[in-house]
Amino acid sequence: MARQMKTMDGNTAAAHVSYAFTDVAAIYPITPSSVMAEHTDEWATKGKKNIFGHEVQVTEMQSEAGAAGTVHGSLAAGALTTTYTASQGLLLMIPNMYKIAGELLPCVIDVSARAVASHALSIFGDHSDIYACRQTGFAFLCSSSVQEVMDLGAVAHLATIKGRVPFVHFFDGFRTSHELQKIEEWDYKDLEDMLDMDAVDAFRRRSLNPEHPVLRGSAQNPDVFFQAREACNTYYDAIPGIVEDYMNQVNAKIGTDYKLFNYYGAEDAEKVIIAMGSVCETIDETIDYLMAAGEKVGVIKVRLYRPFSAKHLIDVIPDTVKQISVLDRTKEPGSLGEPLYLDVVTALKDTKFEKVPVYSGRYGLGSKDTTPAQIIAVYRNTEKKKFTIGINDDVTYLSLDLKEDPNTTPESTISCKFWGLGADGTVGANKNSIKIIGDHTDMYAQAYFDYDSKKSGGVTISHLRFGKDPIQATYLIKKANFVACHNPSYIRKYNMVQDLKDGGTFLLNCGWSMEELETHIPGQAKRYMAEHNIKLYTIDGISIGKEIGLGGRINTILQAAFFKLANIIPIDEAVKYMKDAATATYGRKGEAIVKMNHEAIERGVADVVEVKVPASWANAKDEDLTVKVTGNRQDLVDYVNNIQNPINAQEGNSLPVSAFLDYADGKMIQGSAKYEKRGVAVDVPSWNPDNCIQCNFCSYVCPHAVIRPVVMDEEQAAKAPEGSLMLDMTGMPGYKFAISVSVLDCTGCGSCANVCPGKKGEKALVMKNLESQLDSQKLADYATTIGTPEAVSNKFKETTVKGSQFKKPLLEFSGACAGCGETPYAKLATQLFGDRMLISNATGCSSIWGGSSPSTPYTVGADGRGPAWANSLFEDNAEYGYGMHLANEALRGRLISSVEALAKVAKKEDVKAACEKYLETKENSGANALASRELVSALENCDCAEGKEILKEKDYLAKKSQWIFGGDGWAYDIGFGGLDHVIASGRDVNILVFDTEVYSNTGGQSSKSTPTGAIAQFAAGGKEVKKKDLAAIAMSYGYVYVAQIAQGANYNQCVKAFVEAENYPGPSIIIAYAPCINHGIKGGMRGAQTEEKRAVEAGYWHLFRFDPRLAEEGKNPFQLDSKEPTADYKEFLHNEVRYSSLARSNPEKAAELFAKAEKDAKEKYQKLVELASK
Repeated sequence: MARQMKTMDGNTAAAHVSYAFTDVAAIYPITPSSVMAEHTDEWATKGKKNIFGHEVQVTEMQSEAGAAGTVHGSLAAGALTTTYTASQGLLLMIPNMYKIAGELLPCVIDVSARAVASHALSIFGDHSDIYACRQTGFAFLCSSSVQEVMDLGAVAHLATIKGRVPFVHFFDGFRTSHELQKIEEWDYKDLEDMLDMDAVDAFRRRSLNPEHPVLRGSAQNPDVFFQAREACNTYYDAIPGIVEDYMNQVNAKIGTDYKLFNYYGAEDAEKVIIAMGSVCETIDETIDYLMAAGEKVGVIKVRLYRPFSAKHLIDVIPDTVKQISVLDRTKEPGSLGEPLYLDVVTALKDTKFEKVPVYSGRYGLGSKDTTPAQIIAVYRNTEKKKFTIGINDDVTYLSLDLKEDPNTTPESTISCKFWGLGADGTVGANKNSIKIIGDHTDMYAQAYFDYDSKKSGGVTISHLRFGKDPIQATYLIKKANFVACHNPSYIRKYNMVQDLKDGGTFLLNCGWSMEELETHIPGQAKRYMAEHNIKLYTIDGISIGKEIGLGGRINTILQAAFFKLANIIPIDEAVKYMKDAATATYGRKGEAIVKMNHEAIERGVADVVEVKVPASWANAKDEDLTVKVTGNRQDLVDYVNNIQNPINAQEGNSLPVSAFLDYADGKMIQGSAKYEKRGVAVDVPSWNPDNCIQCNFCSYVCPHAVIRPVVMDEEQAAKAPEGSLMLDMTGMPGYKFAISVSVLDCTGCGSCANVCPGKKGEKALVMKNLESQLDSQKLADYATTIGTPEAVSNKFKETTVKGSQFKKPLLEFSGACAGCGETPYAKLATQLFGDRMLISNATGCSSIWGGSSPSTPYTVGADGRGPAWANSLFEDNAEYGYGMHLANEALRGRLISSVEALAKVAKKEDVKAACEKYLETKENSGANALASRELVSALENCDCAEGKEILKEKDYLAKKSQWIFGGDGWAYDIGFGGLDHVIASGRDVNILVFDTEVYSNTGGQSSKSTPTGAIAQFAAGGKEVKKKDLAAIAMSYGYVYVAQIAQGANYNQCVKAFVEAENYPGPSIIIAYAPCINHGIKGGMRGAQTEEKRAVEAGYWHLFRFDPRLAEEGKNPFQLDSKEPTADYKEFLHNEVRYSSLARSNPEKAAELFAKAEKDAKEKYQKLVELASK
């Protein structure tokens, strides 16, 4: 049956095939595999049938370990079951993988292979995860492209059903999982034709069933375990033949030539590479180029990695081979070689190729780009038996030099690059563009998206290719026909124009005149455009977006401009297709949004302006765009200049290994984010002192700590930058007050202006164009040098809303989304306790905005103290933080004993007094921090031997404030067991849960925190069960401090909860409501604080505190801080797309679920009222 051509990514292709053969899917979100599970859930919700004629039953579990256990149980009971995972998620499945394989249960786990965290986390692709599971007994089948994922995914499912050996079907994370390609799609009838239904029936008959009971999972003794383990050998011996047979059936159906090992290249090749995964596509393209020049080279693509068939490998190696190079996408420190290399060497033993030299190479770790130039270097290498490619190893000298960098892409291929700002819609628009080109022309199409580690607001680079020939370039574009810069601030940060071929087109999104273009475009870019005949166009997408009402979402405007300039398809047709795509994409957000996007498309076509490149530009001089920072922290300065700045300039690939010798253990220097000064906001706050009441609310809510109150004495005020606005400080004669805004660090969310009370209806903060506010940066920079006067700190206590904001935030300028609901809580914690904080942070949004290379937003105070932050894994965060606490308790416990002993014998009064003060405050982290410093000072001036021993460990003297940060996916789901154990321990640790009610970091999947009726990934039809009550569980212990807060609803209650939790001598947990970009709040994230207030007013979220100390005083430990709800509950729900979209798509179900949610909320409030009245 002829197959249809469709444009899709690797995850979609895998899900399409998997769905056909699956009865049950047990899922859990993890990047980059979540999309497979999301599609499965979405298709099942819409009633899509598998080849057995029914929808897949989809169940989200609390962790990958839980998903694996569910898969195992479902298989044991006779349902064909699958899951989708990667990286640490796959490793959590290992114990069950042994069991599934040991019980010969047919199963396919689809894995978008990803790096396993080591010295640092990488969410990007390599093979370290699948190699870590190669010993489990699963068969491993590799796909190298999106088309192969579609084709070979079927082979994995068919073979496991017939052969009873479970399979991991893997492909490269991101490079294949997220690459869009125009491919042929299986018709389920073809898959059904190849399925062995007798084997399916036999599987079901073997299942656990009381109608024919058996026992599985017994315990065996030494006398028989070994023999029983060997009994499975024949099944594994049969797998290569079964896989080969199904490959032949697939070949017969669709005209392919799949083998267990495929050879491509010269018949008489002398140099052969053996590899698996997406790199094989690049090798193919490189071979075509080299063979055209008469070179004798080839590649062997490994399809079936386990069981590894030496016979089939030997059969495809050319007899003429003189050198074999094996490429492994992993690193196994301490091994004689990486896994595939060891397999190949073993396979060649005692064969005719035994004496052929085999070289071992590492490549592509963490999605490091692998190019034709690197592949040519592999073929040229005759000296380094062990080597690396893609990096400059100037320490152990394993890397190969690149001496040739040809353009191997076919001439018919058109290459385009788009530089966008995260959340401006560029990536989404380009996905639509490639689908339009793929689905409405006979061209092949490919799209790949390269991101930095920021949340929204980071750099995105879209790589699009299309042409008449198949596209095998699985590497980033360096020679483009079209380049677009969607953010004008990038023009002086990155080399974009230089990626264009001669005669190419450059589109710049800006509102600049010709005179301003002369000023802003660097000399080297001007000269390149003039010398290479580049066509320059501009469009003021930002102004158009504002006019239409789209704000910073300029995607459809720029997309339309691209179609006009690229001239791939007639512009009238392109406009129709774009409008159809916009309707499909934004329909769930309402007609008004759809209409805006249609108008944006029309304006994008009409408003493009051609700029004639002046001849004078050919003589333009290079400008130095690098920024060298200075400062009094040399380790930080070195880090920023040597590591952070090159990475931020998109030059990280050129950094040598030696640059990281000081950071080999993964450490980063705190406080580097302040040097980024990204300038990505369109509009920033402008302060009008005439309307300011000096409340500090703007600073309190700012997600990125860019807006801060400044208090200056007369001398400091006189030295302030010229033109700085200020006013007399209320209640503090002789002092000036100002609001400083670090506009180059601002993301333009507008949250500050939103909460500003102002005077007489006039705001003290209004949003204005960034360029008009650049001078205000001077005051922000000056303010960081002067600190807060002691008199102000004494009058306005740090434990109040206003007073807390006079403390320097020790979390600043993070990579969080504009308007983030999480960061204001973390920032406040650092203002209150940052100088003594230890933070254990669960993997998730908060670990990405808090600890992503290259910048570090956690910083230090003037004395060099600040939060010590670390991330272990997703699932073990509570235990990790608990371990930190135990370490400090053990080490400090010894010191306390030493101080107690010293206090008894100390002869100097100052030492004795310091010891006594230290011991009196030892349980209070704030007071003890000061007492510890005084004790250290006294001991440093004392010659006593005991004092010298204490001074050796002085860093452990002060009581540390142990915090455990994480989102609801961690706290409610994967990490709940650990969290529960840690709070049950009774130890003095503090937990802060950022409750966004979804897995925010992986794209908005449902968690146990997701409320009834909300649409989320894995809950496409609206969640049908109510939210888990984490607070009630914690309160049930009776000795855990518990608070539920929402900053925007009650500023004072928020501060109180933090202070009470931290000084409580036992476990505490704060559950903080955190609006998220995934919620789709009408009006955007500028209203996040207002949304928190509305949530409380509607009874959607409740504020309370449970303090066990009150019970000891004979009082009610429970305090309800919420008033009786007064706002309409359902009206609140309809203000967020996660709810309103269900009302549009399925109004009957929405009405039912919303009514249930409202009923549950009212019942919960009444229970809280009863608790408060006891």
